[in-house]
This record gives sequence, structure tokens and C-alpha cells, in this order.
Amino acid sequence: CTPRYDLTLDRFMRVAHLLPRQRGNVAVDNHTFVNALLWMCRTGTPVEGPAGALRQVDHLCQRFNRWSRNVAIGRLFTALQEERIVGVEIRVLAMGSTGVKVHQHAAGAPKKGAPGPSASPGEAEPKVRVVSDSESTVVEIHLSPGNEHDAARGHRSMAALGAFMGARLLMGRAYEGSDPAAAESFGLTPVVPPKRNRTAPWDYDREAYKGRNMVEHVFNRMKTYRKAATRYDRLDETFLANLQLILIAVYLKKHSQKPNQRKHTLVKRLPVQQQREAFG
Repeated sequence: CTPRYDLTLDRFMRVAHLLPRQRGNVAVDNHTFVNALLWMCRTGTPVEGPAGALRQVDHLCQRFNRWSRNVAIGRLFTALQEERIVGVEIRVLAMGSTGVKVHQHAAGAPKKGAPGPSASPGEAEPKVRVVSDSESTVVEIHLSPGNEHDAARGHRSMAALGAFMGARLLMGRAYEGSDPAAAESFGLTPVVPPKRNRTAPWDYDREAYKGRNMVEHVFNRMKTYRKAATRYDRLDETFLANLQLILIAVYLKKHSQKPNQRKHTLVKRLPVQQQREAFG
């Protein structure tokens, strides 16, 4: 029996060839290691203190850090994005952001190079910015400080959507900036309501805008894992690797289900008297 948040072997084999090759005498195979990471993401357990069969492994932390530095999880995330882009004609995208609480253990990271998103308790909560094309597929994700306005960060997300020329981009009022022309300059068709205090508001497709809740569904699925709802990692690359791993698991579980498993038809039970009449 596979635990609820683990990847089954058949789902894992879809992406096994994209993970780093196991070299030497490795005590834990990649399948077990990935499921251990998902368990830690689900429970918020530190990498240094895994439970179960991995309790005696001394190099689990180094192995995960090596995957983060080598962008191994990021490459896997990108490969699944490309699989989705090639297999499905994407016409509608939704952009949004969500704040993440910072645990006290996330403070104290060494300052190297340009400062990244804030990870100190008491400061503005860092944000996770996402562009999705469905309730389980993310096509762009990055982190930002919580004190930066959405409009400026929205331009970065739009610039990364070069493969979706002509798609409709559903955005909230905070992303509209000065006017919708910013999205049009990147080859996208914006669907964004104007701010209520604008003297010259524009019209927009209200029916299409209702589909923007799919990005909220992504956040809802993602934050069932404690390491996505609360930041425990000091480094941005580690936190982003955890988020990408969670989204990979969500994608594989969603797109590996059989059609008869996705929806269950409710059969209405007839009253006893009608059953007797029907069956004689």
C-alpha cells in the first residue's frame, strides 16, 4: 500500500531518467529518496532528521543540497513543463501570488551576492509568484520579497512566457500596472479588470476572468504541504527546490489517474417499493 502523499513506482518511472544517476554504493535509491523528501515537505520535518528507514542515512542532507545546487529538481520541473506545452495547446494562463509565513529556523542565511527574498521573521512575508494553465500545472514560478509590488514582478513572469504567444493571461487588479499594454508587448492577450479608482476604466471579458481561480487552486494544492505553507529553508534555492518537488508530485498524481478514477458517478438508489416493482 502506497502512502497518500508518496509517488507510486509507475508514476516515478515517468521521470526517473531525468534524475541524477546513482553512483557508487548508494544505500537509498532515488524513488525512496524522493518519497522521503515529499514526506518531509508534507510534515515540515528538517532534512537533518528524517524518520523511518532513512534515519541511519548520514548524507541525506548533503544529497538534497547537491540536487538543489545542481538544479536537478529544476530540470525535472522544466521537462514536465515542456511535456505539457508540447502535448496540449495552451490558450489560457492565470497569474497570481501568495504569501508564505517564515519560520524562525529560516533566519540566519549567509549573505552572498545579491540579496534574495526576505526570509526573516517579522519582515514582510516573501511571496511565491506563479503562472499556471490548469489546477495542477505551473508554467512559471519564482520568489520575491513581500514588499515588492505585484506589477513590477508581473513583468518578469510575462517575459518568461515566450512559448505562449497569443495566449490569454488572466491577472488580478494588482498586476495591471499603468495599462494592459505591458502584457501585449510580450505577445499575450491580457484579461484584467481596471482598478476601481481609475477615471478611464476599460472593458474586459468578465466570463473568461472567472477562470482565474485555477491559480488559487494551485496554491491550495501546494499548501497542503507544510513546507509550502511555511518557509523553513534558509536559502532561496532550497525553498524553491522544495516547491518544485511538490508541484511535480501534484502534476504526476493528477495526470496519472485513469479516467474512471477522476470522477465518480453517483448512482441514485431506488426506494424499496420501486425496486420490488422493477425486479418483480
